[in-house]
Amino acid sequence: MNRAAGLKGQLKAGKVYRREDLTKYSNAVDRHLAELVNEGTLEKVAQGLYYFPKQSVFGAVPPDDDTLVRSFLKDDNFLLTSPNSYNTLRIGTTQLYNKRVVYNRKRHGEVVLNGRKFYFHKTPYFPKKATPEFLLIDLVNHLDDLAEDRKMVLQNALSKAKTMNFNKLKYALREYGHSKTKKIFESTLAEMKPTEHVH
Repeated sequence: MNRAAGLKGQLKAGKVYRREDLTKYSNAVDRHLAELVNEGTLEKVAQGLYYFPKQSVFGAVPPDDDTLVRSFLKDDNFLLTSPNSYNTLRIGTTQLYNKRVVYNRKRHGEVVLNGRKFYFHKTPYFPKKATPEFLLIDLVNHLDDLAEDRKMVLQNALSKAKTMNFNKLKYALREYGHSKTKKIFESTLAEMKPTEHVH
């Protein structure tokens, strides 16, 4: 057990580790990881991914979504969002979705991390931060996935577009809009053109 204790001594609470990152601390990494999981020191959050829980007065603190995704992708280059983010636009979406969407350049498909589902979308095009303009375009891209009255949401989205910064919206549409979304916004942007210089 000493060797596993040696491995444990290298770990920091609150961090997610990949199996391959730990091989340098152990000559029998799989056995030692299994021991640490059995004794409750580590939690296995996915295949080859382990979490060393941070403790609070209420017990173990689960890893945040960002930490899980960063460790899984071995990369900082992603945008983590959720259909719940659309609610900040105030255009009639009120549903709460238990869905996390990860725009990234490496992986595609559904992955379960620490018992939570993440939908990885492989795409070269996503911003560093989910701006209101990006969220509006993203919402219309995925209008068919929404549980609300889509016609009402789309009408509200087009009205909302007219209150936004023309240049930022045009950029978001060009960079992130699906071809169907670009068509939908065509006439709205044409109407907005006169206010192009207004900020």
